[in-house]
Amino acid sequence: MISALAITYNEEEHIERFIKSLSFADEIIIVDSNSTDKTVEIAKGLNAKVFKRDFDNFSAQKNFALEQATHDWIVFFDLDEVISESLATEIQTKMDTASEVSAFKVKRNFYFMGKHIRYSGFQNDAVVRVFKKSDSHYGDSLVHETLKVNGKTETLKNKSDHYSYKTLDAYNEKLTSYSKLQAETLYQNNTRPNFYHFIFRPFWRFFHQYIIKLGFLDGKEGFILAYLSAFAVVKRYLFLWTMYRKLD
Repeated sequence: MISALAITYNEEEHIERFIKSLSFADEIIIVDSNSTDKTVEIAKGLNAKVFKRDFDNFSAQKNFALEQATHDWIVFFDLDEVISESLATEIQTKMDTASEVSAFKVKRNFYFMGKHIRYSGFQNDAVVRVFKKSDSHYGDSLVHETLKVNGKTETLKNKSDHYSYKTLDAYNEKLTSYSKLQAETLYQNNTRPNFYHFIFRPFWRFFHQYIIKLGFLDGKEGFILAYLSAFAVVKRYLFLWTMYRKLD
């Protein structure tokens, strides 16, 4: 028995395709952060169980979704990922045969502005997307939540297609939200921003993604990704700086 989970906010563009791709699951649970579009309406129309919860951070939101699941095997993809029939079949087969495995990672083909990004740090992108509820939980990080698995983890052969960002503005907006959450974490840890954070950290992020991770091989999209990533580091410490100065 399988519970398919997802957290949403204004995902009316993706929600129908996403739910239909999870037809192999025994229940589909959506935890929505008070969407202002038709996300909830569409999800309910496709017989998904919908819960509304104010968003505080990704880990808390996903752990809440886990609490609603009634089956031990969990499938937890993002709304902008495409689950192919071959991947769905492999997931079901592995659940039936790999009795000693607690979780499965899924490799992803990352797309940015319509282009398949083959490098830029995404060439080895693999995330746990299938796991046993009894052996797993999300940590308490405010952003880039990590699933902690008590048991063996394997990687599936089939990949998902990850259509994260169709536009430059969408990607930049997402990075900005991450920067704010990261700043909150740093503030809680009493980290104070300084010259090193504003100058060297962004430079290293760009150099690492564009040169070391071969982002230049992705053409102009690789440059844009590296630039926006470096700028997100700057914004992280700007948000932190405003927190210490009690600025809005």
